[in-house]
Amino acid sequence: MIKTIDELKKVSHDCSACLDNKFTGADGKRHIVLCGGTGCLSSNSAEILAEFKKQIEKRGLEDKVTVNQVGCFGFCSQGPFVKIYPEDTLYRMVSIDDVTEIMDKDIAGGEVVERLLYVDPRTQEKVKKQDDINFYKKQVRIALHGCGSINPEDINESLGAGAFQGLARALTMDRQDVINEVLNSGLRGRGGAGFPTGRKWQFAYAQPAGEKYVICNGDEGDPGAFMDRSILEGNPLAVIEGMMIAGYAIGAQNGYFYVRAEYPIAVNRLKIAIKEAEELGLIGDNILGTDFSFRVHIRLGAGAFVCGEETALLNSIEGQRGMPRPRPPFPAVKGLWQKPSIVNNVETLACVPYILREGYEKFACQGTEKSKGTKVFALGGKVNNVGLVEVPMGTTLRELIYDIGGGIPNGKKFKAIQTGGPSGGCLTEADLDAQIDFDNLVARGSMMGSGGAIVMDEDNCMVDVAKFYMEFICDESCGKCSPCRIGTKRMLETLTKITEGKATMDDLAKLEELAANIKSNSLCALGQTAPNPVLSTLKAFKDEYIAHIVDKKCPAHVCKKLMKYDVDKEKCIGCGLCERQCPVSAISKTDYIAPGHKLPSRVIDDGKCIKCGLCMSSCKFKAITKK
Repeated sequence: MIKTIDELKKVSHDCSACLDNKFTGADGKRHIVLCGGTGCLSSNSAEILAEFKKQIEKRGLEDKVTVNQVGCFGFCSQGPFVKIYPEDTLYRMVSIDDVTEIMDKDIAGGEVVERLLYVDPRTQEKVKKQDDINFYKKQVRIALHGCGSINPEDINESLGAGAFQGLARALTMDRQDVINEVLNSGLRGRGGAGFPTGRKWQFAYAQPAGEKYVICNGDEGDPGAFMDRSILEGNPLAVIEGMMIAGYAIGAQNGYFYVRAEYPIAVNRLKIAIKEAEELGLIGDNILGTDFSFRVHIRLGAGAFVCGEETALLNSIEGQRGMPRPRPPFPAVKGLWQKPSIVNNVETLACVPYILREGYEKFACQGTEKSKGTKVFALGGKVNNVGLVEVPMGTTLRELIYDIGGGIPNGKKFKAIQTGGPSGGCLTEADLDAQIDFDNLVARGSMMGSGGAIVMDEDNCMVDVAKFYMEFICDESCGKCSPCRIGTKRMLETLTKITEGKATMDDLAKLEELAANIKSNSLCALGQTAPNPVLSTLKAFKDEYIAHIVDKKCPAHVCKKLMKYDVDKEKCIGCGLCERQCPVSAISKTDYIAPGHKLPSRVIDDGKCIKCGLCMSSCKFKAITKK
């Protein structure tokens, strides 16, 4: 049990020394760590870990080599990862079959396994250390502190990395001073809206003393987003500590984690972290010898996107249907069970311990004038380096996509980046040098959102992208208000007509009018932001909409109803492979034999063709193209 702040400092000092010994090799051992995030676990990271343990035991190296799991390394497209300390050697795309070679060459022989090192795609040079990879060079880890370096299921490693130091400092301060520290840091909510965190806390603190609650919104539902999941998996105690600091600041004694049930690893590690902290007396009554008591609870969400909206989330915790409440009153006044409550998302709470531990100045020195600190993005789509990145606010989209993301694969041309998920919008080449911050993205027709960033290239149809997000919104609308329930359905119907070549220019005008009405009349942010993908693509890519409507063509050759496969009879050698691959017998011989060939070319019956693309993918002579 840790009963006082002084005891915490001593334990943390000892744990920090142990952690440093692992990183520096001062303990005389080699330390192997593996990524234990969901992505790498799905690629056999747990089995690789077991094989390392087996081989260490078989070779009698238990006193010389350790192996353990840590949180997400972030560079998801290159996992599973294995890092070896103290040399700090990083191996990527490791398989079970590679374990023996790593043990033989590196652990036993001190020789780097060159073929498992990261290769810089620009220079073709092999990179040994993580910090020398371009993907990591411009990152600053605050919310992701500890992820990829500590074992999230070992509280001693978390204590060594600074866990509960921020809480310890907060407990020596007046509650208002803690709120002022967060206000001065400039921290804004990382869940999407960007509301100043300290102001939200101030509203709840100002309510009469009594039962109050802190809620962590871990209901991450944006397509392609995995920021909150990775933080909870990689350093759950940081989020717990942030919740406790918030609880102390507003006078709350209970906190609730609302995490989607589809995140079993995150939930399990949260439970382990809570149990370990309770056993040490860091959660419970009279924490660190003060009069502050706090309990942490977990509630699982059923995967409803609307429950990411704070009032719908509160209804769900209470056992009601997840539907938004009219506001005011706001949750800070009447929230969970009608008591004052603050709802912060995972990333927001993960930043709080850093602010209290290091001081608000160190956080505020990162970022822009109105958007301080860093932001975590799930960078995905048509980009070479897919993964989780944390960059200072003010980083440009060009730096994010090209310096960190490594550019567009296969020499394709960048077309757009969708930020903010279904609530955001598409930004184009004209926006590449725009600084990433809350206000700048909104001014350009998108938003920060929770941090999803999907890159698209010339092969993406922007009408189809808008349709995809509208399908998602229609599925996730709770149905409480008619602008969202009915309006989004009508928008989807119109977008479907456009992608099938059945729409008119009048339909396009009605689509824009409907979008404006839904935006201004919906009850909650889900409906209010639902038209954003449509409006942003209309603004930047209206010519694509017109091509679908007037020319009955999809310029990107994505929309199946407007697509046509065509055989170049001069290139076709008449081998018949496409004909044999076609599942609906839509390909037949012609009477034409191209010069230099002996067999008749083929032709595709567009009336029979189901646009499966098997003919094109099977043709070795590139004689079949999409039109």
